[in-house]
Amino acid sequence: MKRRTFIGTSAAASVGILATQTGNAMVSKENKPLGLKSNINHSACFWCYNPIPLDEFLGNLNELGVKAIDLVGPEDWPLLKKHGIHASMCWGAGLGIEKGWNDPKLHKELIESFTDVIPKVAEAGYTNLITFSGNRNGMDDKTGLQNCVEGLKKVLPLAEKHGVVLQMELLNSKVDHKDYMCDHSQWGVELCKQLGSENFKLLYDIYHMQIMEGDVIRNIQDYHQYFGHYHTGGNPGRHEIDETQELFYPAIMKAIVATGYKGHVAQEFVPSWDDKIAALKQGVTICDV
Repeated sequence: MKRRTFIGTSAAASVGILATQTGNAMVSKENKPLGLKSNINHSACFWCYNPIPLDEFLGNLNELGVKAIDLVGPEDWPLLKKHGIHASMCWGAGLGIEKGWNDPKLHKELIESFTDVIPKVAEAGYTNLITFSGNRNGMDDKTGLQNCVEGLKKVLPLAEKHGVVLQMELLNSKVDHKDYMCDHSQWGVELCKQLGSENFKLLYDIYHMQIMEGDVIRNIQDYHQYFGHYHTGGNPGRHEIDETQELFYPAIMKAIVATGYKGHVAQEFVPSWDDKIAALKQGVTICDV
């Protein structure tokens, strides 16, 4: 299942640890705790691990020593609490990726949705709530940015009151999300500057920004104060983050740590291996610098 479909459905309702290593490897199912170094707070995006049931997946995370999960909504939070897993990036507000704050016609509905969900996030003990710019649909980027400012300013006081951080995700518009507006760091950073609130940040998706602009480590160094969360993924293909793709994640993670970042880094690659949890274990290990 693609992330776009998963989000729509939800809104509506290092490598040495492996026994073998091939594109479709069946590897050890022993998910012993990894003995993580605690420099990176690890998380994983649930949508990548379908069709594993959430209850089972949360158990897998506990076995690995990963204590957070991304992209889960209010209907899932009781199960997270049962397993002692933190929701490091919540969803449940908004109209999906393609319909966002750059369209003034949607502001009323978006404001109502975020006004409803923001207090729920805080009450559950969580902090981050994802949001999206929406597609351009012929709109120029300057106009779209100003529309986002006007709409988001209506809900940011509530987010500030409840200690919730709205995180707009940077996504590529070249491969996966055609026409998406918030597709470059500089556009997102300018939005952050104009909003001027610590309760609005960017979700820097390393996979997506490698496609759109590259220069990942320099952008992390230059703009880290505007990045409130990170996602991983191998490019090309959005699969495992090992030597089968072009990004070198140990160096990227070291750059993130050097900025003083204390939030979460969530694995958002789609496993190509038959043993999806072994693939996750490898990804977490690669990033545990």
